[in-house]
Amino acid sequence: MDQTSPTSPAGSPRPLPALPPKVRTFWQRRIRDPIVVQLTQGITPEKIALTLAAGSAAALFPVFGVTTLICFIVALVLRLNQPIIQVLNQILLPVHIATFLLCVRLGEFLFQVPPSERLMLDPRKIHQMYFEDFWSHPLHSLSYYIKDNSDSVIYSIVAWAILVPLYVPLMYYLLRPFMRGVVKVKAEVAAKKAATGPAPTHPVP
Repeated sequence: MDQTSPTSPAGSPRPLPALPPKVRTFWQRRIRDPIVVQLTQGITPEKIALTLAAGSAAALFPVFGVTTLICFIVALVLRLNQPIIQVLNQILLPVHIATFLLCVRLGEFLFQVPPSERLMLDPRKIHQMYFEDFWSHPLHSLSYYIKDNSDSVIYSIVAWAILVPLYVPLMYYLLRPFMRGVVKVKAEVAAKKAATGPAPTHPVP
């Protein structure tokens, strides 16, 4: 008997050990796969593009601690995909901080706030004064921050509201061709599989 082809006691070949699963990246698991699943369930590329555009705009709302609720409301009103929007809300946290600073400065410029009255932007001081105990007392930290910086927060919201009507259409029209490309590639792959048919199986003697 060939020693390189071990057999079971019944004489049939022993199954080869399964290969270890391929390691999937965070992008594949949390962004690409949910989008592909939605596309394969009949959701149009235009709807996914709108979800990403409007969802990222909601995730960048310039008030910390409320973007999850804002994203939920936007998805509910526009009938968009809730999981994708909430994942965007998490991923865009570093961008959210930069967007907040941009909106504050733009709002202060629009309202002609003198330099001496502008919002302090030192991250360490902001964290020490308002957000050091955020996770243990989120409502207290948020209310304290808004109370001391209510004018700047209002300015930033106004600036965000001015930018959103420009941002959402721009992102939508940039993302729509990409989503259509994904659908086209998946259709071509499905057509090739249908043309070649299932792989032939050989019965075990």
